[in-house]
Amino acid sequence: MKEELIAKVVHVLRINMSWMTWNLFLAFIPLALSVWLFRFKRGGTWLWWLGFLVFYAFLPNAPYLLTDVIHLIDDIRTIQSVWMITLVLFPVYLLVIFGGFEAYVISLINWGYYLHRIGKSQWIWRVELITHFLCAVGVYWGRFLRFNSWDFITQPDAVLTKGVEEILGKQPLVIIAITFVVLAGLYWIMKRVTLSFSQPSSKIGINSERANSNTPNI
Repeated sequence: MKEELIAKVVHVLRINMSWMTWNLFLAFIPLALSVWLFRFKRGGTWLWWLGFLVFYAFLPNAPYLLTDVIHLIDDIRTIQSVWMITLVLFPVYLLVIFGGFEAYVISLINWGYYLHRIGKSQWIWRVELITHFLCAVGVYWGRFLRFNSWDFITQPDAVLTKGVEEILGKQPLVIIAITFVVLAGLYWIMKRVTLSFSQPSSKIGINSERANSNTPNI
């Protein structure tokens, strides 16, 4: 019985590992771009703007991992063991979802750092809210319409026509609004946790936000 249960858990993890690895890879693309764009470069060149557009095209992939929790339900039904679910399945899902969302948080912190660096600290909270909304739309497109980030290049007409038409309905707007609230709330919490860990000996990161409109100091 134990061998059968372990084999079932290994089978489930093996199936999940493919999409988890792929989704995490997509989530870390905007993180890598944010370091290059906002930490090492200064805007103005065509290459920077191209990277900026790619950054926003891929950014929804990071919070998108929150929706992958729907796979957890099927996995729970398959394994049907409280101990295996608690000790194996939950930690794996939490690690993957946390990794994706933390990539989102750090990407926006880097974006805020750049705005602070060019003297636009007052725009940080506005940019964050706009980004949450855009990512909420992107998550809806990805989860329900099955669009990918590269569809902006491969099938832009479908993204602009079907994508815009779909989000104008009542149900999509409700889903997008809920997603926006979840993203904004989780980001608000995780940003402060991340900044506190990046500066364990001081509270400059959070205090400077209050004084300088959410200015990060990491």
